[in-house]
Amino acid sequence: MFYLSMIVVIAMIGLFAWTQFGRAGYESAEYKIVTSDGKFEVRDYPDLMLVATSTKLDAQGRDGSFMKLFRYISGANDSDKKISMTTPVFMENDKADSAVQMGFVMPKDVAVQGVPKPTGEGVEVRKRTGGRFAVLRFSGQLTAKLAKESEAKLRTWMETKGLVADDSPGSSGVETAGYDPPFTPGPLRRNEVLIRLK
Repeated sequence: MFYLSMIVVIAMIGLFAWTQFGRAGYESAEYKIVTSDGKFEVRDYPDLMLVATSTKLDAQGRDGSFMKLFRYISGANDSDKKISMTTPVFMENDKADSAVQMGFVMPKDVAVQGVPKPTGEGVEVRKRTGGRFAVLRFSGQLTAKLAKESEAKLRTWMETKGLVADDSPGSSGVETAGYDPPFTPGPLRRNEVLIRLK
């Protein structure tokens, strides 16, 4: 029993280390931390270029949305260019319905040189306008239910800090972000919910 426990502990440590190093291998969207309070932060983001497609949050990419974007970075674009994977994958809520826009962040060098046009159906290039965001980091399998619970916690924290959400027309409102591959166990996942601030 002792040896079995040791094997489980070593396997968990190995998986944790692999997740951390795996995540570190990708270029990540830049931001500046304005203030930090445990798992809560206020961040400033620059403009980011995304390649995006529609999906449902609970689909977890199983509806083909993830593969549409993966095909794009694998060369399904008008330059036949392979583009490096980055983190996070942004999921931006559409205020009109339950659909979300899944977006891959374009690497900095690609954004500077010009983002190739997608050749796949239902894929578009768009700009994520920079600005100030309230952010909560959390773990677990990213579902609509967990995202809503995390959003509620973030809004409560924002109230205590006197932070006001930007609910103006055209504002992206609430976003979620995932940093890990689909096979990463829930407790080791890095997820975030972001609310644009006035």
